Amino acid sequence: MKQDKTLYFILIGVIVAAGISQGMLLPVLAIFLERMGVSSGMNGMNAAALYIGSFGMTLAAERILGKVGFKKLIAAGLVLVMLSLMVFPLFPSVGLWFVLRILVGVGDSALHYASQLWVLMMSTSRNRGRSISIYGMSYGLGFSMGPLGINLLNFGNHVPFFGLAVLFAVLLVIVLIRMPDVRPERQASGDAPGRGRYMKSYALAWYALLPAFLYGYMEAGINSNFPVYGLRSGFSLEQISSLLPFVGIGGLLLQLPLGIWSDRFGRKKILMTAGITGGVCFMLIPFAGTSYWPVLILLTIAGGMVGSFFSLGLAYAADILPRTLLPAANVVAAFHFNIGSILGPNVGGAAMQTGWISGVFIVMGLLYILFACSSLWFKRGSNPG
Repeated sequence: MKQDKTLYFILIGVIVAAGISQGMLLPVLAIFLERMGVSSGMNGMNAAALYIGSFGMTLAAERILGKVGFKKLIAAGLVLVMLSLMVFPLFPSVGLWFVLRILVGVGDSALHYASQLWVLMMSTSRNRGRSISIYGMSYGLGFSMGPLGINLLNFGNHVPFFGLAVLFAVLLVIVLIRMPDVRPERQASGDAPGRGRYMKSYALAWYALLPAFLYGYMEAGINSNFPVYGLRSGFSLEQISSLLPFVGIGGLLLQLPLGIWSDRFGRKKILMTAGITGGVCFMLIPFAGTSYWPVLILLTIAGGMVGSFFSLGLAYAADILPRTLLPAANVVAAFHFNIGSILGPNVGGAAMQTGWISGVFIVMGLLYILFACSSLWFKRGSNPG
């Protein structure tokens, strides 16, 4: 598939919008539910609905993409998210919001899978690392911008949702007009998608695919649980809305440096180092209490260390696996991301429900440290392709 700068920038725009939608919905709806008197456990369960929808879409993404192609799948994802966003503020119902979050998860998953795979297919071995890094930075940029939607609530509960819906409408028009209608290339073997390819990619690159789980756990856990954690710890809404973006800002600042260092020193070593450093920083956050600047610094460092886990993991998988297994590995990474995203809000919410508020960050930090330690059991060969 020939490199096309216009197409690449459209895909980047799509993934930025997807990042904004997830980054905004998690904290804004968490605040709404907290104000409605919903328990932290139920709040986390409601947040996990987005990733239940995303998980469900991942089951069929490869097959659907093969039938309808990139353009139609991306357009359908944009429409689904746009319409759901417009319904949220009109009907403040916990049950309906659960369903709407599932629909947003389906739409966002379609956008992620199609755009991510298209970027990989457009890339060559020479620019793959840079392309994946820019992709990860773009999503991180959107995700870090999302919590700023909390400030728009001062103008009305509907403003963040309708404003984002307009952005999706603009992107939909651009996609329909400028994107070519193509389908993914068939594998050289001509084999249909099968369970064996997923198992083989997992067996060869399980350590490279685990970062997707940790990234999903961290992303969803912080954005859905930190607003509740902050309110119960004594932070103001303004402080919460200004602190949350620094997780994404840290990821943006270190995305390219970590990618460059992984090229130089090896991705496994960088993943181990980043996991330990990020894990320790997460575990130190409860000890900072309500001191604004120490919490900001710890969130920034932790986010910087682990904010590129998804893209670094994919790059590491591309180092290990033959190109024919990359689409299957992409699906496995999406599974891991969605499982982590479902568990993150629920584990954190359950911990706060029992009164262990600091458990949100203690458990998160331990997971990253355990991941770094698990590298001792992973051995890989070199993939010439």
